[in-house]
Amino acid sequence: MKRGGISRRAFLAGAGGAAVGGGLLAAAACGDGQEADGGAPGARLVPFAGPHQAGITLEPAPATGLMASFTVLARDRAELAELLRELTDEIAGLMEGRPPETRDAAFPPTDSGLLGPNPAPDDLAVVVSVGASLFDGRYGLAPRRPRELVTMPFVSNDRLDPERSHGDLLLSIEAEHPDTVLFALRQLMRRTRSTLVLRWVLDGFTRRGSTAARSTGSPRNLMGFIDGTANLDAGAGTTMDRYVWVAGGDGEPSWAVGGSYHVVRVIRMLVEFWDRTPLSEQEHIMGREKVSGAPLGMEHETDVPDYAADPKGAAIPLDAHIRLANPRTPETAGSLILRRGFSYARGYDRAGRLDQGLAFVCYQRSLETGFMAVQARLNGEPLEEYILPEGGGFFFALPGAEPGTFLGQALVA
Repeated sequence: MKRGGISRRAFLAGAGGAAVGGGLLAAAACGDGQEADGGAPGARLVPFAGPHQAGITLEPAPATGLMASFTVLARDRAELAELLRELTDEIAGLMEGRPPETRDAAFPPTDSGLLGPNPAPDDLAVVVSVGASLFDGRYGLAPRRPRELVTMPFVSNDRLDPERSHGDLLLSIEAEHPDTVLFALRQLMRRTRSTLVLRWVLDGFTRRGSTAARSTGSPRNLMGFIDGTANLDAGAGTTMDRYVWVAGGDGEPSWAVGGSYHVVRVIRMLVEFWDRTPLSEQEHIMGREKVSGAPLGMEHETDVPDYAADPKGAAIPLDAHIRLANPRTPETAGSLILRRGFSYARGYDRAGRLDQGLAFVCYQRSLETGFMAVQARLNGEPLEEYILPEGGGFFFALPGAEPGTFLGQALVA
């Protein structure tokens, strides 16, 4: 069932959002006198249409996230196109605040009701990506496969679980509250139940914040270290064009221009072992002070280490994580990536150990010069003793959709 027309809430967000604060917008959304349910102070309705999918660069990143990988059951390319059209319509409706259609009470409702009758804006954003397996023989898309898109291989230290890896299509959902994320997932699955079957799901969280000792809002990971200090500026268009978006002339299929290679790594952290490791060793493994986030020997989180002045690793060890990941040399300047990960906690395993870690997520213009180049430098790092990559996959985030078009339209045309 397709969503209805533009709601009063969506109209206010689009026409008056520039002049209306988040709290007032949420109140205005309930012009019928009912108070909006949920939402967060300052939360937005995220615009859907555009040359790129908005959830890739949405800042600040919402507090909760979920990734759901699916197997596509469409019988042919026409049915695959219809699947992408239905997904696009539902995602646009969810992000823009359009209400679902109502129907006779003798039928199941088209809305789960999880967020109540008047859900407030909650920074909801959805990103659709496709895996290498979608380009097999089912839909005749092999000639259109992005040239670097492959099934994620095993790399150093991996123990990939096939039941939590790969997939034909990936939905990445973010919002400020977990019920908003779950609501969106259920609505999208309801809309596509005949052509999408779940393969794996992972949900988690990220906590922003700052203190006098920290100069950014970068979150801490479950090892207790600030994560994301040196990340790319998602709001800098020229930076995104250089490192994230596929461009014409890259040797990619024309439909892929405006999209991005999307890496997911489900990395379990052996947190009990880590918690028994001396602080000095933890800091030398990471290359940063744990409390302030400053590079070792420096004062502030955003201080830039001068590795050329420390050739023997007296201040920051040569095999420290931050030094290997980003050596800050002219030769490695092209391997920067946009990270969008979150922490997760899945209870405990059969041995009574906590199952916690990082859903590492990144976007890049090229897998070879982005993630794969970074991973090659990290192979064998001391941190490997405390982490275990268990799942995820390589995907390609589709280019955005302009009004009147759907995600992946040029791919399946």
